Amino acid sequence: MTDSQDTAADSPLRTDGGPRQQPLSQPPDEETREPVPLLEPREGIPPVTASPEELAEVVARFAAGTGPVAVDAERASGYRYGQRAYLVQLRRAGAGSVLVDPVACGDLTPLGDVIANAEWVLHAATQDLPCLRDIGMVPTRIFDTELAGRLAGYPRVGLGAMVENVLGFVLEKGHSAVDWSTRPLPEPWLRYAALDVELLVDLRDALEADLEGQGKLDWARQEFEAIVAAPPPPPRKDPWRRTSGMHKVRRRRQMAVVRELWLTRDRIAQRRDISPGKVLGDAAIVEAALALPADTQALGRLPGFGGRTGRRQLEQWQAAVDRAKALPDSRLPGPGAPVTGPPPPRAWADKDPAAAARLSAARAGVSALAERLGMPQENVMTPDTVRRVCWEPPAAPSSEAVAAALASHGARDWQVELVTPVLLDALTAQGDS
Repeated sequence: MTDSQDTAADSPLRTDGGPRQQPLSQPPDEETREPVPLLEPREGIPPVTASPEELAEVVARFAAGTGPVAVDAERASGYRYGQRAYLVQLRRAGAGSVLVDPVACGDLTPLGDVIANAEWVLHAATQDLPCLRDIGMVPTRIFDTELAGRLAGYPRVGLGAMVENVLGFVLEKGHSAVDWSTRPLPEPWLRYAALDVELLVDLRDALEADLEGQGKLDWARQEFEAIVAAPPPPPRKDPWRRTSGMHKVRRRRQMAVVRELWLTRDRIAQRRDISPGKVLGDAAIVEAALALPADTQALGRLPGFGGRTGRRQLEQWQAAVDRAKALPDSRLPGPGAPVTGPPPPRAWADKDPAAAARLSAARAGVSALAERLGMPQENVMTPDTVRRVCWEPPAAPSSEAVAAALASHGARDWQVELVTPVLLDALTAQGDS
């Protein structure tokens, strides 16, 4: 190859002027070439790291590498119980790309430790960080390319869309929802997984330049720091209450049936390591709660319980129903924990017309601000924070009081600075009316 050919082969970036950076408000450049399909990783598909000895070699490689580390993880949502990682992909300058099987390797803390002080580049970091934390990988700094795309004003922020719009390459995304617990993993899936980190650092660099040009880079850094600093969410209280269709269940005895069936399903799913929905669907649970079947024959006639459901399975589901039916009234579940915070906005006009007027003005102001910034409204300020401040505004609205209220609800400094004048206008205008 010639020198120019070597450069083109080594770099994933376009050779016709660098990465495309198209903010939301700008149309695509008509002279830009058609996107180029990215079919193979630069160094080929890496072998899967599947033993402690192979992991030690990966740790040494990444310790010797330099710069940011592209990180991605694949789960088996809809197939397995929980949200564990079944494959971790990483790429770093000087280390290349690796595919690590965390099930075979066990704890990945040694790998997490050796790159802990590097910047991790992830796409939609909040989706992957929980499962990475569970296997010992915890970053101290991140760059989230999805969130960066939102702040920069791109209308489509999926990884494939971002790589195409920013870098001019097309990623094949056909394996995103497959069962990543499959062993051995098929070669096309491994290729897809390796390509997911192939361009992440390049995408990060282009987005950083875009954000800096728009004066938003410090905002992005504050958002990334908040993600890293956020503690793991606490366990959900009464998760059975989130059963789809629960709004149809109004009687306490019926709620008890939902609870018993949900808990039974969860135990089975955990024991068999399969998705709870593959054991019994939410719709079937709700049907049984509404019908309160007297025996397995009646239960088997309900949607979701017939067909492939065998006698023993029907008996275990009916036993759950019977347990709920036998509970004394004192042990029946109540309507749920009282709702904290503001009521649903649709009820504001009746409960507090002044608050409804404040909310309407605040929403309009935040919407206009988001449009000027070329960003989604929810990234300028979360709707929940706007509702809370409008429902319980400071007793004496002022810039300092509104800023303190926003900060108390977790708003970042850049959000407080931009949104405080908007909310103060909304609060004081309604107070004067």
